[in-house]
Amino acid sequence: MVIFTATTTSEIWKEIELAESYLVCSMFEGAASLSSSILKRLRENGRGVATEEEAAQMFDMLESTGMVLVQSLKELGRTSEILNQLKLCFMSAKFIPAQVLLTGVCLQIADGSPLAVRELIEEFLDGWILEGEQYCTVVAEENLERETGCNVQIVLGIDKYVEIVEFYAVTLLATVLNDVDLAISWVEKASLPEGKRQGILRRLHSMHSSKSTDMSQISLSQSPANNNEACSPAELQSSEGLSKALKGKHPENKKFRSKEVILKLSERIEPCFWCFRSINLKLGNAQFVISKGKIMLGCLILLICYVFRKKQASVKGIIKRQLVAVKRALVDMWQLAFSYQLNPLAGVQPLPAATRGGQ
Repeated sequence: MVIFTATTTSEIWKEIELAESYLVCSMFEGAASLSSSILKRLRENGRGVATEEEAAQMFDMLESTGMVLVQSLKELGRTSEILNQLKLCFMSAKFIPAQVLLTGVCLQIADGSPLAVRELIEEFLDGWILEGEQYCTVVAEENLERETGCNVQIVLGIDKYVEIVEFYAVTLLATVLNDVDLAISWVEKASLPEGKRQGILRRLHSMHSSKSTDMSQISLSQSPANNNEACSPAELQSSEGLSKALKGKHPENKKFRSKEVILKLSERIEPCFWCFRSINLKLGNAQFVISKGKIMLGCLILLICYVFRKKQASVKGIIKRQLVAVKRALVDMWQLAFSYQLNPLAGVQPLPAATRGGQ
């Protein structure tokens, strides 16, 4: 029996538009409440759809209302409740439209709950069978009011299913949870078209190789043997020269060699000096912290003052010429305005004869 008539469908669409208008007008509480109520009615009354057109209409209603619910909860600061609300409104993860599911889990990951997201997506992806150009699954739905149950068949396009698989394997497992091996193993066992499977595996293997390269570089840089090999011959020679200078045997050359050592050390320290964010100065009991930015700002101000003092005469000349030009323009405009002379007798003089004849 088809429960949704044309009148009922138009009324529901009006309510969905009202919920969207609440969302646009920042009335997020009203949008969340109304969208949740619409989803509940769609879930209770939507068991009678039979034709493909009715199923498509039902899917569009669920997707539009679900997007309003997800966005309103996000704007209300209740992101952590999104997944629970979706489960409550749709009863099963497989009933959640793919776009609503992806939007909700992305917001949930940003809120810092990847484990709950993994559980929901695994529930959604479980049990689908590839039949031709689409995926099909059967969900047992219970009618709590009548204490009966029925099996509902759900159909999903290949592209939508693969999109959720890519999010689960590449984004969630490999990137967020940092478990590329598990992602590769899961994709190899999943029921996917071979072309789609190989595309996802190529991305995962690329991530795995780059991760292995980074780990090997870190381990090589941290090994003590490679730390010695990483030094250039010039640095080794300079360090040997410093050690020889410090271990000089002749007393008459100690003062000269100590100066040489100090100069070499200062040359090494000077480039590192600017690596610090601030300079600490201590004068008696008072301690001053001067940041590198303040030093640069002070130097810039001094440079501007120096240039202004050097170019003071030219700057004054430029300003003076501009003022003279403005003054001349004002005087010319004033003279032009009052140079036109009026005839004071024009009001009492008689009109010419030709004018009177015309009148």
